[in-house]
Amino acid sequence: MPELDLTTIALLLLAGLAAGWVDAVVGGGGLIQLPALLLVPGISPVQALATNKLASIMGTSTSALTFYRRVQPDLRTAGPMALAALAGAFGGAVGASHIPAQLFKPIILVVLVGVLAWTLLKPNVGQHDDLRWVGNGHRRIAALIGLLIGAYDGLLGPGTGTFLVISLVSFLGYSFLPASAIAKIVNFATNLGALLFFVPSGAVIWALGLGMGVANIIGAYIGARMAVAKGSKFVRVVFVVVVGALIARLAWDVFAG
Repeated sequence: MPELDLTTIALLLLAGLAAGWVDAVVGGGGLIQLPALLLVPGISPVQALATNKLASIMGTSTSALTFYRRVQPDLRTAGPMALAALAGAFGGAVGASHIPAQLFKPIILVVLVGVLAWTLLKPNVGQHDDLRWVGNGHRRIAALIGLLIGAYDGLLGPGTGTFLVISLVSFLGYSFLPASAIAKIVNFATNLGALLFFVPSGAVIWALGLGMGVANIIGAYIGARMAVAKGSKFVRVVFVVVVGALIARLAWDVFAG
């Protein structure tokens, strides 16, 4: 682990706290946490990605448990989706070391612009449950989404929770609150799948990841309780604000860098 001064450590912990809150409400905390880790001198992109996964899984486990107790998400959707996502994340993590670091941010930027445009053009989406499939068809679509987004999470990572939420809302027809609850369970599985590769490979910086993970837990607990209390409209508003801010930040990094 590189030697860090107290200011850098404090900023990383603050990033972990903010990431935990954002992840619990709408997903996308990795877009705060991972760039913060990438700015630390001496940390490679793979180490940053692996350490981000360790911190994130601590936060997602907290928010998933909080949502489960208070929202009771449909495990018939979350179960197959999570299992497929775990497998996809492991496969994506295997390929993570082959992605040039300079491609990370432009890829994420393009995807996020599309997500934000879709959300703004459909102002009523996600206000109420309107499931588009039932039975095995519903579970197959859920598993396919989990596999694809899981592979993305293992390969790149940032924004996975956001993509899960928007997929659950747009393709499966959930409202924002239960979509967030299911997304947390699936996101836990994607983090676990990636760590199954990263831990044996020695890419995780444990002291830093565990410290940021504790901050993640605090943020996730506060964020999950707020989302449950305020409902789908609140989640949608935070979703739009967070994605818009992240697009602005990434665009600056890409075009100014």
